[in-house]
Amino acid sequence: MAVKSTTDKYGTVAIIIHWLSALLILVLIGSGFRASGMEDPVAKAAILQVHLPVGISILLLTLARIGWWFWADKKPAPVDMTLWQEWASRLVHVLFYVVILSMAASGIGMMVLSGAGPIIFGGSPETLPDFWDFLPRTPHGIGARVMVALLAAHVGAAFYHHFIKKDGLIWRMWFGRKGEG
Repeated sequence: MAVKSTTDKYGTVAIIIHWLSALLILVLIGSGFRASGMEDPVAKAAILQVHLPVGISILLLTLARIGWWFWADKKPAPVDMTLWQEWASRLVHVLFYVVILSMAASGIGMMVLSGAGPIIFGGSPETLPDFWDFLPRTPHGIGARVMVALLAAHVGAAFYHHFIKKDGLIWRMWFGRKGEG
């Protein structure tokens, strides 16, 4: 399989970044919503010990993806879609980048303003601050909900193409040729 994308298929680098990001985003959403509802600061700190490094990993993967598309690779040609579907697809993808970068910024902002980083990674978790006391908490929570909606739209569109249109769209973002993965 080619490292770079072709006119009809994504390359290995893009595929790895896509699926690794997808998996880590699911971990982030699960751990973030779980931590948000926790009262026990020790248990919350334990969840955040996973959430924070995974969030930084998503930030780095997203920056790598942007760099990859900008400097090293070109995306495959779009599949046959109506104009509104193409517009919606582009909008969802752009919003993914905006939300991921915004979530990273608000998450980093919360850690800096609250001083929670040292507490989570080695301090006394019993003294974990209430993140609602810090302004970045609100956009972080909104961003999480927007991310869930974007994921639902993205997966729904992929399934529509795969099961209804049967146009092979999902195979473009998988290893090997259609049917080999």
